[in-house]
Amino acid sequence: MAFELPELPYAYDALNPYMSAETLEFHHDKHHKAYVDNGNKLAAEAGMADLSVEEVVKKSFGTNQGLFNNAAQHYNHIHFWKWMKKDGGGNKLPGKLQAAIDSDLGGYDKFKADFIAAGTTQFGSGWAWLSLKNGKLEISKTPNGENPLVHGASPILGVDVWEHSYYIDYRNARPKYLEAFVDNMINWDYVLEMYEAASK
Repeated sequence: MAFELPELPYAYDALNPYMSAETLEFHHDKHHKAYVDNGNKLAAEAGMADLSVEEVVKKSFGTNQGLFNNAAQHYNHIHFWKWMKKDGGGNKLPGKLQAAIDSDLGGYDKFKADFIAAGTTQFGSGWAWLSLKNGKLEISKTPNGENPLVHGASPILGVDVWEHSYYIDYRNARPKYLEAFVDNMINWDYVLEMYEAASK
C-alpha cells in the first residue's frame, strides 16, 4: 500500500493564532511530503511496498533505519493532523476518556502537566505521547520518528516537538507551544476514536 500524503482536515489558517498557516504549509506540504516520497522509495527497495504503514513501521524498526524514519514519521503525521482542530483542546473531554485519564493518570490537570513535561524534556527532535498499553493509559516521549507502536503500545494522542512544528510561531519556546496545543488545539473526539479502537 503506497504511502499517500493526506489532505489537511481543515484550512491552513484554521488553527490560527496557535499554529500559523505558514507552519502548516511547511510542515504538511514540505516535511510530511518528503516522508511520503522517501518512504515509498525505501519501502519499494526493501520489498515492503505492499504492507500497511503500521506493518512497515514495526518491521523496519531496528533493521532498516532509513525506511523506519520515514515510515514512522508518515504514520505519526497522518494522525497528528487529525489530533488537532479549530477551537480544540481544553478540559471538556468525552466521558469515557475523562474516566480513563482520571483512573490511570490522576486526572486532567496531572495529565496536562505530565504530557507537557514529556514534550519539554524530550531532548532534540521527537514526540510526546498518550498511549494505551496493557489496558492502561500512559504518557511517554520518543526521539525522532519513533512511536509507541514499536514498544507494544497504541498511541491515541501525540504532539510533534521537532522544531519545524513550532519554530516559526514560538521560536525556542517549546513549552509555550505545548501549552497552546493542549489548551487550544487537541481534537478530543479523534483521541476518543483511537482510544476506542485500541481498547477492542
